[in-house]
Amino acid sequence: MDDASDGAASRAPIAVVGTGTDVGKTVVTAGLTRWLREQGYDTRAIKPAQTGHPPDDDAGFVGEACGNPDAATCPRYLEPALAPRIAAEVAEEALSYDRILEACEREIATTDLPVVEGIGGLRVPLAGDREVIDLVADLEATAVVVTRSGLGTLNHTALTVTALERRGVDVLGIVCNEYAGATLAERTNPAELERMTGCAVETVPPLRDDNTTAADTTPEALAIGVSESLSSSFLERLEGVGT
Repeated sequence: MDDASDGAASRAPIAVVGTGTDVGKTVVTAGLTRWLREQGYDTRAIKPAQTGHPPDDDAGFVGEACGNPDAATCPRYLEPALAPRIAAEVAEEALSYDRILEACEREIATTDLPVVEGIGGLRVPLAGDREVIDLVADLEATAVVVTRSGLGTLNHTALTVTALERRGVDVLGIVCNEYAGATLAERTNPAELERMTGCAVETVPPLRDDNTTAADTTPEALAIGVSESLSSSFLERLEGVGT
């Protein structure tokens, strides 16, 4: 494997973006990061900014999932649980888009296959007049879109893919999270999303419920559950990003 820390060029990052908040970006980021590290890559997840901290700490979750705190990093934490630009305003703290971009670029330069986790959806205000989609485009990332599986996901997901494509961002695939196939909408959504967007669609089942033991809900167990749910063809394409 190429090792950016030894002077080899890093690849453009994978950006795990969502159709909104709480769709499962962090657990998918953990699953992808852990799987890539298991393949021998010096992969690190980058959370550009974390709001709602404490208690929310997405980079901490990914680090725990990988068994190594160095597997994830976050350059900026803000306490209010709001979009970063608004959280900084409420907290009366300065937040610069250029500094966020530079921090991400520094981490990317030392990681041979970096993974950047988005913040909410693409139109979330990040800093100044810039949004999450601006960062994804400026980093020249390849996107993995995480979405809900049930009724209503078609519109949100298609709009997200279209927004990325209009900014020149390649979409590796769509992940329908917590897919149980319990409703007709869930069962028909993956094929319809493929038809609407032209993107390959993966499904990840619910990884915790009322019968799940504590051992099965650790960050490590959840990350393994994600990677084991993804197809070999998706994982092969993931490894090929930026080559």
